Amino acid sequence: MAIDFTLDPDVEELRLRVRAFVDEVVRPADARIGDLDRVDERDEYVKILIDLRVQAQEAGLWMPHMPKEWGGMELGHVGLAMVQAEAAKAQWGPWALNCMAPDEGNMHTLLHWATDEQKERYLRPLCEGKAMSCFAMTEPEVAGSDPTLIRTHAYQDGDEWVISGHKWFISNAHRASFAILIARTEDDPDIPQAANTAFLVDIPSDGWTEVRQIETMHGSTGHSEIRIEDLRVHQDQMLGGRGQGHLLGQARLGPARLAHCMRWVAQAETALDMMVERSLDRYAHGSLLAEKQGIQWMIADSAMELYQAKLMVLHAASKIDAGVDFKSEVSMAKHFVAGMLGRVIDRSIQVHGALGYSTDTPLAHMYQHARWARFADGADEVHQMRIAQRTIAAWKDHGSTRTATGDLPL
Repeated sequence: MAIDFTLDPDVEELRLRVRAFVDEVVRPADARIGDLDRVDERDEYVKILIDLRVQAQEAGLWMPHMPKEWGGMELGHVGLAMVQAEAAKAQWGPWALNCMAPDEGNMHTLLHWATDEQKERYLRPLCEGKAMSCFAMTEPEVAGSDPTLIRTHAYQDGDEWVISGHKWFISNAHRASFAILIARTEDDPDIPQAANTAFLVDIPSDGWTEVRQIETMHGSTGHSEIRIEDLRVHQDQMLGGRGQGHLLGQARLGPARLAHCMRWVAQAETALDMMVERSLDRYAHGSLLAEKQGIQWMIADSAMELYQAKLMVLHAASKIDAGVDFKSEVSMAKHFVAGMLGRVIDRSIQVHGALGYSTDTPLAHMYQHARWARFADGADEVHQMRIAQRTIAAWKDHGSTRTATGDLPL
């Protein structure tokens, strides 16, 4: 039997090292950061964050997703799932290990699409932790889930491209030193998916204006609106080929969606741990909450959903590592795990009562962030549409839907 859910000893040892690092180094730093006024004590805030990365590098826990020649740990996606699921149990864990979004996905993109010169200029500073980046695709005027509708336009002028348009919800743009920008370069492509091209844009640049950081449910923390007006980039700053922006974006988003799921599993597990701990500590109406059937059902539902989520993430990661088609599995995992995250956190808040609704625990903050998961990197409904299309196609091709449900041997 080839199915085995145990880990190689080296991966298990790594998982435990990451867990210890998060408990002993990252969590205390999280607490110190939480006590700071980030305006008046910004220098101390930055010092703590930089120190986290220094300690991660010294501990040999730097960039689990990147090849060794770029300073990384060269883990496959199954191994990465182990690391991300431990790192994300603290707010700044993925940051400390330099494997947080959107930089993680941008590193993969540059590794596979950039020229040697572009890698030295843009990828190396990311890998060294000296720069941050953003991925500028979404626009307010058109549906973000359909990149063929992008209106940001670029035309060639000699050795340069001139770009104008409007982007928003560009995560990390406020702190980024460069962007991977998706713009329409082909007015009459053979297929709609061949209209866009990716460009590398230095920040700041003339013609790139950050209008604002958009206020969201969890505050104004780095999702920016950008105006692009006659922005000029050299031909050498095209990333990939002309008309390959859609292909590049989809190649980036598949593994990135699964990396989000890995981190969301960690958040859900934290919420479930807190739910159970609270139920064993709180006494009401003659018994502990843990002894009440209504609470037990919430715990049971959360445990079952988390189990499903872990299996889906591991299976999708194994398919990526095997080099086979993983689009359906990642799409199903992204849809399910995003919903599971919100439900488990919501139940944990309910068990905590007013305490859970306060900011005395991390649950309120986690809940605010969790709502974003159901439309980031593809709205629930778009994933459902694609899943249905692939299921119907599987039946048409094979007379069975089995290949659309994981293509598993049962």
